[in-house]
Amino acid sequence: MAVFNVPYYKGTMEIELPDKNFKNILISKAADYKTDLKEEEIVENALNNPIGSKSLEELVKGKNNMVIITSDHTRPVPSKITLPILLKRIRKVNPSIDIKILIATGLHRPTTKEEMIEKFGEALVKNENLICHRAKEGNELLKIGMLPSGGELWINKLAAETELLISEGFIEPHFFAGFSGGRKSILPGISGAQTIMANHCSEFINNENSRTGKLLKNPIHEDMLYAAKTAKLAFILNVALDKNKKIIGAFAGDSELAHNKGCEFVSKFYGVSGTKSDIVVTTNGGYPLDQNIYQSVKGMTAGEALCKEGGVIIMIASCCDGHGGESFYKNVSEAKNPKELLSKILKVSRKNTVPDQWEFQILARILNKYKVIMVTDMCDPKIIEDMHMYYAHDFKKALELAFEIVGKDAEITLIPDGVSSIVKGK
Repeated sequence: MAVFNVPYYKGTMEIELPDKNFKNILISKAADYKTDLKEEEIVENALNNPIGSKSLEELVKGKNNMVIITSDHTRPVPSKITLPILLKRIRKVNPSIDIKILIATGLHRPTTKEEMIEKFGEALVKNENLICHRAKEGNELLKIGMLPSGGELWINKLAAETELLISEGFIEPHFFAGFSGGRKSILPGISGAQTIMANHCSEFINNENSRTGKLLKNPIHEDMLYAAKTAKLAFILNVALDKNKKIIGAFAGDSELAHNKGCEFVSKFYGVSGTKSDIVVTTNGGYPLDQNIYQSVKGMTAGEALCKEGGVIIMIASCCDGHGGESFYKNVSEAKNPKELLSKILKVSRKNTVPDQWEFQILARILNKYKVIMVTDMCDPKIIEDMHMYYAHDFKKALELAFEIVGKDAEITLIPDGVSSIVKGK
């Protein structure tokens, strides 16, 4: 038996793969990336050498107020490191500036105080002005333009009216925007619900360029880029992380140019390739991204890229927070089968996009070609089974189910972190 420890919730799960079936393990170079610099030094160096932009300090001088956009509880941005550095540098040159920290929830639920403390630290939560974006609260939004796709561009009023708008985040492969980070802090991060849904329409999600690691001719990315420029996102600090969520790279400066440099770095270290297998085992990289089924669809796309049609994707994710979206759950669970759901979604026009449609569209696309087995001991099995997937309390049971579906001679490939991998199948 080949034994591995893969990310699961806030720790790992030990799994065993039979030697006769085990074909390959795909691990990105980022997993073993080594640097002599401390995380804080990497961040400071990036801020000392901004890409295509004035320094943060120069931008802050003379301003009365500013907004810093940060990520919510579903993203592993190491804000306990990055935010204090940003705040210290800002206040060193402008001690009296009014700073609001806007949590980019997109269409997610608001971040709880407990989650804020875990993510930002108790001192920062106590002493700073943190505000959760609410995409459905029209009185908190302002229209600032029209997207290239034709959708109206509504963003958080605080961001639209501030003198200086900057953001922090992290860059990883993203299953339809190409990469996370940069412009995503605006759209979907602090955009209105109707803007997000127009950008995430079925036509764009179905576009062959709306895939992991792709920016060129990606219509979703193009809308997001336009939104960031129109919102006057003046400066970003984005980091790249290893498998332990430690900072291995940082990129600061112009919202497009610095992000592009970060994407180049991530592409170099996160790309993996292999031949297709009957069974692909993958994860969502552990907490916080594995806390619900909604987010776990991202990791499933890594399996999708490498699984033979009719094969099995074994998805290891805690899903401790359940399905992650009522609309997501209801649309999948109430469909007769994934094929019917996919056909229905592809007929929905951009202006009629419904909440979570993009997520259940991608899940339906995957379930239409592959069987998915969810491995978790923290989620109600009924939720999983209602959503046309198989449930397994532990990995051993999942493997037994997989062999029943594709046979005991099936070849198995392991992708220990599906979210942080740009997978190319042959």
